[in-house]
Amino acid sequence: MKQYLDLVEYILENGEAREDRTGTGTISMFGLQTKYDLREGFPLLTTKKVKFDGVLRELLWFLRGSTNINDDLAEHTPIWNAWADENGELGPIYGYQWRNWPRYEYDPESDSYKKGHVDQIENLIKEIKSNPQSRRLIVSAWNVSDIDQMALPPCHMMFQFYVSRDRRLDLQLYQRSADMALGVPFNIASYALLLMMVARECDLTPGIFTHTFGDAHIYLDHIDGLKKQLKRVPGKLPRVEIADKPLLELQYEDFSLLEYNPQGFIKFPVSV
Repeated sequence: MKQYLDLVEYILENGEAREDRTGTGTISMFGLQTKYDLREGFPLLTTKKVKFDGVLRELLWFLRGSTNINDDLAEHTPIWNAWADENGELGPIYGYQWRNWPRYEYDPESDSYKKGHVDQIENLIKEIKSNPQSRRLIVSAWNVSDIDQMALPPCHMMFQFYVSRDRRLDLQLYQRSADMALGVPFNIASYALLLMMVARECDLTPGIFTHTFGDAHIYLDHIDGLKKQLKRVPGKLPRVEIADKPLLELQYEDFSLLEYNPQGFIKFPVSV
């Protein structure tokens, strides 16, 4: 994962000091990009331990359309706890937008609009299978009308797939706001895993994950931990095996992380 370490070092050396919503302060840069080829291994950091079970449970939680931390899978993803209300609700965040994007259709009989929904994930899979050269293989979580109802507006806000002639499936993510120390290692693993899941569902080879950033930032209280990590030498990437089941039927037990030998855990404080 030299790409990640190089990006961190580049921001530390060239970023500008900026105030932020949390009041912690950051070093920030805009418009950066990294690429990870999944044919070389699963991009899970080895220079510190990343909790793969949390990555997996959160992704399955999103794919199920869930928005409440009290759902079974969410109980094992405590990163969302700080933003939930007293009932555990987070509003129409990722899972809602991915699986239940609101849609209003005019009903001439009642002369009114009735609310329905768009399942972006199901539509995506159908389109990849039926029209793989489409330029519309896109899922968005940035629903402008719902932003003020979300506990936290989407950071990883839109992603697009691309099927090459040799049946390789690539994925590009646009992330408007990226916490380099805590969030980005998690995001890389999550979207690499999603790429693998969709590729398996569509009988394609998982290829390149392109991670494009808006505001890529390092919190000031994360600098020492990242400098410690930069002194470590990346190890061999692990592998992930997925059971041969339809994507939306996959459960936690259907995934295996193999040959993961990370260096010691580095604790970073969370800015809320």
